[in-house]
Amino acid sequence: MTYTPTPRDARATPVRINLLSDTQTRPTPAMREAIARAEVGDEQIGDDPTVNLLCERVAELLGKQAAVFMPSGTMCNIAATLTHCRRGDEILAHETAHIIAREGGAHAALGGFQITPLPGADGQFSPDTFRRALHPRSRYQPPQTVVSVEQTANIGGGTIWKKAALDEVAEIAKTNGLATHMDGARLLNACVSTGISARDMAMGWDSAWIDFSKGLGAPVGAAMAGSREFIDEVWRWKQRLGGSMRQAGVCAAACVYALDHHVDRLADDHANARALARGLMQINGMEVQQPETNLVFFQPDGAGVSGDKMIERLRERGVLLAMMDGRIRACTHLDVSGEMIEETVGLVRDIARSA
Repeated sequence: MTYTPTPRDARATPVRINLLSDTQTRPTPAMREAIARAEVGDEQIGDDPTVNLLCERVAELLGKQAAVFMPSGTMCNIAATLTHCRRGDEILAHETAHIIAREGGAHAALGGFQITPLPGADGQFSPDTFRRALHPRSRYQPPQTVVSVEQTANIGGGTIWKKAALDEVAEIAKTNGLATHMDGARLLNACVSTGISARDMAMGWDSAWIDFSKGLGAPVGAAMAGSREFIDEVWRWKQRLGGSMRQAGVCAAACVYALDHHVDRLADDHANARALARGLMQINGMEVQQPETNLVFFQPDGAGVSGDKMIERLRERGVLLAMMDGRIRACTHLDVSGEMIEETVGLVRDIARSA
């Protein structure tokens, strides 16, 4: 699996259309004003009013007792597994899950955990696949402690776990004594697309978090929710990992602003992704996965251009994308307009024709 953005070069054409990731968003002027006005205190001792407000909002949003503000979603995943598991425990997740492919082996390095990859189409394993992966408790096998899902499934194409599948996986886990963890980096994209609330989507999941530095457009931060007891233990790991902060209200203010102003507009990103996919599908030989949210995966090989070459040619024209798992990924976000989508489609068509 690869994630290969084109290296930035001061001599290169300036980036005009950034489809590399929704992490590329920049704070809007109104968000910057909210940051400047933020009330702050010492977050580490619970004395930052803006952080406290954000945690209350996220706990309510996800239907949990408490929440904790984190510097990143990766730290949410790591702190969650360190809290749920003991050394030598087994975690079950899809084979393309972020905790397996994108977190530097942190769960093995820091926790001594074994993550068992489960197969499945579009970044999701089925409840039956999960059930078959379970084994009886035995001294010869690691204790199976946690099942983790990624909503939406990034490498799968930004696909949305169906509510029924989430409920069934959670029920199987509870019946067999496993905790449940939801990597909700793009959970709100799934909620906006389906109309299902975040509370309902996270129901039955012991821990869940949302990211603010992707489609919600904040410069940094994520927040994880769960029971009060669980969050108390997560705080211990947050301290150990160096995630405790001081006047973090300047960061949390951006996240509060995002919750108030940037959730419903995720629908615009989904519309732009569909428009991009439609345009690419009209190019002869282009293989395009139909997007469910804001991620568009495509392969131009059938049009006579390799993925790497297409990315290089687009970069020369000021358009930035990435190779991921052998395909090109384009990610729409609040800094990408409909006009930019039209221009990108035109450039891809020209490059394919010239090939």
